[in-house]
Amino acid sequence: MPENKENHDKENLEISVMGRLLSLEALLFLMGVVSLIYGLATLQFWNIVIGVAILAAALLLARRWRRVPPK
Repeated sequence: MPENKENHDKENLEISVMGRLLSLEALLFLMGVVSLIYGLATLQFWNIVIGVAILAAALLLARRWRRVPPK
């Protein structure tokens, strides 16, 4: 019976970690969108570049995280 409880706790921990990663991914994506929109609205070149770079990084990380098979 203790093994079953340990497996359940491990599954909950894995779900919690995935939830945090997804929320970090969403926050990173939101930051990129906000920076890009602000840069386009004020025509500030560096805000546009930073926004595009953040969005590209967020998309690459999202693809990589989703590709990792669960153990």
